[in-house]
Amino acid sequence: MKRALCIVLDSVGCGKAPDAAAYGDVGADTLGHLFERSAGLVLPHLAALGLDEVLGFGGRTALRPGAAWARLTAHAAGKDTTSGHWELMGYELKHAFTTFTAFPPALVLELEARGGVRFLGNEVASGTEILTRLGEQHVRTGRPILYTSADSVMQIAAHERVFGVERLWCLCQTARQLLDERGIRVGRVIARPFVGSCAADFHRTGNRHDYSCLPEETALNRLQAAGVTVIGVGKIADIFAGSGISESYPTGSNAEGMAVIERLWAARRPQPHLVFANLVDFDTRYGHRRDAAGYAACLREFDGWLGGFLPQVEPEALLVLTADHGNDPYAPGTDHTREQVPALTLGLGRTLADGAFSEVARWVEGYFTGRGSAAQ
Repeated sequence: MKRALCIVLDSVGCGKAPDAAAYGDVGADTLGHLFERSAGLVLPHLAALGLDEVLGFGGRTALRPGAAWARLTAHAAGKDTTSGHWELMGYELKHAFTTFTAFPPALVLELEARGGVRFLGNEVASGTEILTRLGEQHVRTGRPILYTSADSVMQIAAHERVFGVERLWCLCQTARQLLDERGIRVGRVIARPFVGSCAADFHRTGNRHDYSCLPEETALNRLQAAGVTVIGVGKIADIFAGSGISESYPTGSNAEGMAVIERLWAARRPQPHLVFANLVDFDTRYGHRRDAAGYAACLREFDGWLGGFLPQVEPEALLVLTADHGNDPYAPGTDHTREQVPALTLGLGRTLADGAFSEVARWVEGYFTGRGSAAQ
């Protein structure tokens, strides 16, 4: 029985993107800056899979037998979650998604009419900052908060008790439908439910949902057609709009995601299957908030979990750890950064060359089908 696990460490980039200047990200290096400036940051289990070699620290950690590693470069346009994950699974976005500083008034009016709401905001903002500034007004009026960022996203925030989670999800589905009808290529509509009694304690919950554009065919679709069960963990099903996903297990944190991965892996299903997981805390809780200490602690937490999990990965299985973009906590602003990403693997049986994000799709498909680079 063949089985594979691919974990995307959301935003854990390693710098040196050749086109960083085109994105305003010259010098961005999430892992490099964290190792430089976080006293005592040591990630022994990631290092044993080749992270030190990727970062240029080779020789200071003994490598795990069978480990193979590479630096991957995004070829797709954009530096967002959707384009990064799509390219990892073999679909390269040729033209960047549309971004806004404010959504067109006619679009907003139509969404308000369809959704039976009136919005607050309609601006570029950090998710935590806009709750502090507009959250209490939302609670008083019931008007949801509309905002965006440098990424191609439409985000709608609403209080779970005041507005209701399912009502918020329905509004975001309406927004996705409207954008698609209008041919407006926004990568994701994101429902941002929150709780709390005042600005000082408003905080977002794990009931987030992403409503993505539908990608063209990816490796996930081809694996399904070949009889492989594709299991999404975290926001994977949202990112691919359900396309190519056989089962989905949404999670609200890294800890929940790691627990689901353990449970799925321990089940030892008899049919071939891919567990494809996104661990989002690096990005949402620490990268966007420019919390370097929290980011470093999150990496340590994952590395500790990985050390306990690796003995469960049998030699004939495939493990891939990678990322979808960067989010350097030392960079200006609060947005993603254009970076290369590490790829750390077990089970490929050979050394790897640096390449495009889409190499991950080649490895995974080759593992299951016996064709392509993973079988060479």
